[in-house]
Amino acid sequence: MTEAGDFRVGDVLSVACPFTAATVERGLTWDHVSVRWPWWEIDGDNEFAQWNGVVALGVPISSGYVAPEVEAQLFRTDPAPEHLEAGDVCRVGVPPTVVHVTAVDRHDPPLRTAWLPHPTRTVTVLPRGVSYREYPDESHLDGSGYTIHPGDGIPFTFELLLRPYASLHLGDEVADAAGRAWRFDGPWDWTAFDGESAGMGPTWPLTLLTRAGSPCSAEDAEAVAVATSSGSHQDTLRDWMTLTEASPTP
Repeated sequence: MTEAGDFRVGDVLSVACPFTAATVERGLTWDHVSVRWPWWEIDGDNEFAQWNGVVALGVPISSGYVAPEVEAQLFRTDPAPEHLEAGDVCRVGVPPTVVHVTAVDRHDPPLRTAWLPHPTRTVTVLPRGVSYREYPDESHLDGSGYTIHPGDGIPFTFELLLRPYASLHLGDEVADAAGRAWRFDGPWDWTAFDGESAGMGPTWPLTLLTRAGSPCSAEDAEAVAVATSSGSHQDTLRDWMTLTEASPTP
């Protein structure tokens, strides 16, 4: 399991939420079914936004077209949306679903949403088989995925399946076995100090040079050396792609 607040871009997770009773506010309309949300409370003191306690869940429409925001949707209803009408009681939740993290944001102060509790974190994820991409024809979407707010009252559970380069921290500087120096800004975001293309990525094993702008400790250097003593950047990428069935970049 991930620790509280412990999410990184590139993480592969299994996410779930227990199915919970909810009342259908509006049956299937075009590509959404609306339910009275069982977890959040309305923030009646919010002067800038209002919420009526209802959440619309995207579902594929009968033509087979799947809108990008529906494609990334995690929540499901039981029974399925096509069997629901206004006033029905259903269950809503997230079955165990493999996702990969595309963005992590922390909010201090918390986001001022129209519901309570106000989120202090936003973790953006995409489900297995869906890659990060841009949607040039739909300006309201950025292609980064579905947003989760851990700790906002929805009882999500998370299991960490893979964290590429778990021994490195963002901003670490390393030297690789080919003699090139690199800055690590994420598992698929490497900058070579020689100005040349990142190409196939750094050549393992790696030697940690600095962390947080300072010379690294012997313990941290040992951890990086051990973690990259076998395998390769390409092996890590292949393992990630096998789990996610996705591409790591647009």
